[in-house]
Amino acid sequence: MPARGVLVRQNDVACPCPPSNPRSGTAMGSDPSTEIAYGLGCSGFAPPPACTPSELLLSLPFNSGASHDSLRAQESQALDLRRGPEGPPAPSVLGFGSSRHPQGSGGDFLGWYDPSKVVPSSELDSIKEASKRIQDQSELLVTVGIGGSYLGARAVLEALPFEEASENGVDIDFAGHHMSARDTEMLLDHLDDYEISINVISKSGTTTEPAIAFRLLKAYMEERYGKEEAKTRIYATTDAKKGALRKLATEEGYSTFVIPDDVGGRFSVLSPVGLLPIAAAGYDIDVLLAGARGAFVKYGASTSVLENDCLRYAASRVALYRQGKAIEILSTFEPAFHYLIEWWKQLNGESEGKNGTGLFPAGCEFSTDLHSMGQWIQEGQRNAFETFLIEEKSSASVVVPDTGDDLDGLAYLAGRDLSEINLEAWKGVSLAHYDGGMPNSSLIVETMNTRTLGEMIHFFERATGISCYMQGVNPFDQPGVEAYKANMFALLGKPGFEAQAKALRARL
Repeated sequence: MPARGVLVRQNDVACPCPPSNPRSGTAMGSDPSTEIAYGLGCSGFAPPPACTPSELLLSLPFNSGASHDSLRAQESQALDLRRGPEGPPAPSVLGFGSSRHPQGSGGDFLGWYDPSKVVPSSELDSIKEASKRIQDQSELLVTVGIGGSYLGARAVLEALPFEEASENGVDIDFAGHHMSARDTEMLLDHLDDYEISINVISKSGTTTEPAIAFRLLKAYMEERYGKEEAKTRIYATTDAKKGALRKLATEEGYSTFVIPDDVGGRFSVLSPVGLLPIAAAGYDIDVLLAGARGAFVKYGASTSVLENDCLRYAASRVALYRQGKAIEILSTFEPAFHYLIEWWKQLNGESEGKNGTGLFPAGCEFSTDLHSMGQWIQEGQRNAFETFLIEEKSSASVVVPDTGDDLDGLAYLAGRDLSEINLEAWKGVSLAHYDGGMPNSSLIVETMNTRTLGEMIHFFERATGISCYMQGVNPFDQPGVEAYKANMFALLGKPGFEAQAKALRARL
């Protein structure tokens, strides 16, 4: 048995289909513990009679030291698109040929898929030059955006250790992801203490929350610096040709960066959407992209779930969902991963939650949530499973002191590092939750750094696409978000929504 990881038992995951199933996509091994794999077209997930309960290790370590020098030589492993009989192509390397998803839904939003092609080299150079100007001119960059225009960059900036950033990196603050008067007033009140630049991110420029925030911040910048200098401190990341923000940026002369047409917001962190604030904060975006390119090669090398950890994770979560596990809880013992979990929640919730289907993505931060949500996980409804996101070797070291007495009963921990204690807590919690009927597995990063985080981003994006295609939904649209917008517009008095406003008011 491998030493790493938490065990998911076969009777929790269940073999998706018999080894002889012609739709399985890859040959099955004779060991029933491996036969979870790859019955991606199955209508049911009942284990065949030959399968017996056994232990399946689902520990997926991210490689922190792999060389990526040969990436260009391996570009032949890029996305293989096959056109289906009824629609645009679906990505076969995601684990599916077009026959798995006949409509090929979302085939025109795969610009994120190969990280070496998301940002042209000339645009990458422009991002680095702009980040240097921001660092020379400002102490604080306020990034204005919502959803994918906000969460990806914040996830990276909070997950990475400070020592990964250069000394000249600026602080980053965020606006436009809410409409709280109190929070917005606090932000505006503290801007006077810093030299400021603004990065407004919106494909259209008309999304309500960031558009309101940018109105306020644009007025602040022009009042403080004057209109001409304010122009040199405002950077717009938007559509290449159309939209209100593109029009304004062109008229005002703002420096601009392009949101690719084929990259959706929640998949955009490795585009200019995320790269500009990450670079301005002092992190090496070349290393971040190298990690993602390494993951592209690594997880595109095999369509066997026995060899491909990304396929394995995606297949196991869908298998559990089809057994009635409606919730996936991504749990961590590192508070710095809070926004990484928030990004993951958007990535999966907005991609999978359609047509009355899809896992509900939830998150927990331990040990804090062990004293709240831990009770539910241990003894509540058995309709969930848990995935732990674990850093194996922390870059920080804090040793528990020896106080010379044992009044608190913790003398046995004296001299031990908090990181070691944290890891032992994870092992104990995972076993306790499993014993309580909560299937769980672990995604392990040896050390969180710029390269391994780039790999992790691609891993999760790719797994999301796989999971969605397994469930027959388009991973790249989000029609459901329009419902709240229409109601909000009507209640706020937007022209053209008068009849809807009247109907809504009658219900309130």
